[in-house]
Order: sequence, then structure tokens, then C-alpha cells
Amino acid sequence: MNTEDLKLLAKNLANPEGEKGIEIAEMMDTTNISMTMESIAALELDDSDRILEIGHGNAGHLKQLLKLADDLNYTGLDISETMRDQALRKNIKFENQSQFFVYDGQNIPFVEQSFDKIFTVNTLYFWKEPQAFLEEIYRVLRNNGTFVLTFGHKDFMSNLPFTQYGFQLYHTEDVEKLIAKSQFVQVKLLQKEEWIPGKTGDGPVKRNYTILTLKK
Repeated sequence: MNTEDLKLLAKNLANPEGEKGIEIAEMMDTTNISMTMESIAALELDDSDRILEIGHGNAGHLKQLLKLADDLNYTGLDISETMRDQALRKNIKFENQSQFFVYDGQNIPFVEQSFDKIFTVNTLYFWKEPQAFLEEIYRVLRNNGTFVLTFGHKDFMSNLPFTQYGFQLYHTEDVEKLIAKSQFVQVKLLQKEEWIPGKTGDGPVKRNYTILTLKK
């Protein structure tokens, strides 16, 4: 891929738009599904939980999530109108248990203590003010609620040619320092690795990632 192709890929990984965004979102759904489901497992869902996912993409995983407990209510939040629309279309069967919203990437448009469980996968790289955004997540999480934060390791991510365009990469220790400065309490850390298809057509790559479980 040339520089312009890599920039377009990076842009649509951060904020999928239009037909190209839909195409890349389908690829993300395929390559990230195990990472996403591992993150959902870390939430330890209970019946009637109110769940918020930040950066839901096309939400192709929602059907699997809703099977994990009874009477779940899911809210998806994304900066991409394209993804909001795709998620609505894909999940029309679950409209009684789900809703999708667009936001500005910094201010979460819900009142304090709205959710029992919150998770986000592969969005950390695009947070404009990580410390302030952690506090926003803390604000909308209920007391004793769980937040799961999942991200690819900097050592892995820095080898991907598109991450030089708009990605802020982190070692696990960097993120733990962010958490330590927040009001969250870190209760669990999982290190995972898996082989996934490469996004630039260069064959499979081994992804190393971290799942952090935090409590309010």
C-alpha cells in the first residue's frame, strides 16, 4: 500500500465514513471479534445489566453479547455516523434491547451513574485527552460498576504501517499509570496474543493486547 492508501486506512480505522468506512468496518468486525468477545467476557455480565460500549463499529458482535445474560440493555456510542447507521441496520432485531448514539469523542452524553458495565476495544489510540476521558467514563458508571479497557501493545502496533498516521500508542505500563491517576481501581490485567489477518494484505500477524478490568 502506498502512503495515501495507508492514510485512508488509518482515517477509517479511527472514524469510518462512507462506503470505504463500511468496508473497513466489516474487516474490523472479522479481525477484532475474538478481542471483543474476550473483553465482553471480562465484564462478567449479570441479568438486567445496562451496558455501554464506546466505539461499537458496526456492532456485529451484539447478537453474541445479548445471549450472555437475561434482560440486558446495550447502548453503543461512536464518533462515526456511518457506524451508527450500520449498527442500527445490522441489529434491527434487537431494537428493544439496544440503542446507538453519535458523540464528539470527548463528552459522553449521559447522566451520572447510567451504566453497570462499560467497555471499549481499540479506541484508546484516538482519545484526545485520555485522563479527562477516563473521568467521563467514571462519571457515567454506577458505583461498584466495571469498566473494561482493551488495547493493542505498542510493540505490536508500532510495526503496523498505518499507525504512524493519527494513532497514539501505549505500553501496558503507560496505561496503568493513566489509571493510577484516575479514580478507578485496577482489579485485573490480562495479556493476550492471537494471529489475525493483516489489514494491509501482507498475510497474518501476531497481535499482542491487554485487557484491563477496572472498578468504580
